[in-house]
Amino acid sequence: MRTPMPLGRVSATALLTAFLIVAVAIAVVGAFQTRANMAATFDRQASIQLAQLTFEELRRLQIVEENALRGYSLSRDSFYTEQYDSAVQDFDAKLASVRRTLQVQRLNDADRVLADYALIQDNWRQQVAAPLLRHPNATQIADLDMRNKLFTDYESRIVAVLRRDLAAANAAFAGSTQAQLDRSAYVRAFWLLLFGVLAILFNAYRGRLDRELEEERTTTQTLQRAFRSESVPLPHCDVGTAYRSASIRVAVGGDVFDVFRTTPQRALLMIADVSGKGIDAAVLTAFIKFTVRGMSLRHDDPGMLLAEFNETFERTVRNRDLFVSMLVGMLDTKTFEFRYASAGHDAAFLRSKGDVRTLEVTGPILGVMQSDFETRAVHLRPGDALVLATDGLTEARDRKGDMLGTDGARALIGLAPGRAQDLADALASSVAMRGANRLRDDLALLVVVVKEDAGA
Repeated sequence: MRTPMPLGRVSATALLTAFLIVAVAIAVVGAFQTRANMAATFDRQASIQLAQLTFEELRRLQIVEENALRGYSLSRDSFYTEQYDSAVQDFDAKLASVRRTLQVQRLNDADRVLADYALIQDNWRQQVAAPLLRHPNATQIADLDMRNKLFTDYESRIVAVLRRDLAAANAAFAGSTQAQLDRSAYVRAFWLLLFGVLAILFNAYRGRLDRELEEERTTTQTLQRAFRSESVPLPHCDVGTAYRSASIRVAVGGDVFDVFRTTPQRALLMIADVSGKGIDAAVLTAFIKFTVRGMSLRHDDPGMLLAEFNETFERTVRNRDLFVSMLVGMLDTKTFEFRYASAGHDAAFLRSKGDVRTLEVTGPILGVMQSDFETRAVHLRPGDALVLATDGLTEARDRKGDMLGTDGARALIGLAPGRAQDLADALASSVAMRGANRLRDDLALLVVVVKEDAGA
């Protein structure tokens, strides 16, 4: 059975990871928002600066208009009228551009002052420039200069106000830009500090978690050596075993198997699958192993052994959430009679001359209710193989999630090698390949093959 990480560890790790992801997301979104705000501020400042430059160009064009008018009145040369018309067109275009900028930036006061400036310029054109262009006369220069001075004085006051408003707007945008830069620097420093603290906390927690898991791994490996049997030699038999844990960090789960010689001629074969997880399951499987061993010295009937163990399990464990599927059998290594009883354990098979059949379940799962367990017997012949497995074999899933099932397990056993260890290794490899080396459940295998010379 898969051994998951404890819920508290998963929750704490998930919480830290989620918080770190949220912090990164907020920082990234904040950085983009700050960049957008700063870009908008820079654009507004650039627009105001351009408006300032354009307004100064208006002043230059206004002087060009006056000089062209004065030149025409003195020489009556059409060159000056062309120069005047060109300056008028440029002035009007640039005036419209500046007004659009002020309106977009919502500088209403500056826009009203500029409108007054445009009105004065228009009055100058109608009252001064237009009459002189119709009747040019050099004697009108003095009058032209006097009227220009009246308009110019008033325009100068308006220009001063407009320059002041544009300069104030530019300074405000510059201050806003600097404030955003400072705020961005403070925010980045805050997020860097937060990320640093989170990283330190995360690494510290992961370090502590790794140490705890390593301690748990060491403990479970010690327990594993206590309850998992190695290949115990049996007369005239070849024994093979395999174990695969579904957990990468914890090398043991709730699966247990055992081979124990109760007499020189008779051997106990046992395999069980516990509903528990991790160290609790490992402790329970050690209890199962040695309790069954002790009972096998008093009982040679597997059904009676399971009945007694079921009663002992309920009185000792006292946990209704724990239950065990188990198969126990007594193998006579002289007659090769295998007498067994199965408590809800359906992953047991007999391969004989290429034919594979399932050993029937003879009673309910242990730890659920008091019950009798029927004992069955099968006779093994040279070359026959007993394959006892946990549900990690029959419930092995492929990438699509389809289970191998009992029929699939029988097919694999039928194609597996003849030697016991090779057969166990082949089945374990097939399960790993089916799940792309990601087991969803623990797998324990105990294989006993009667040697070909057993008859002699």
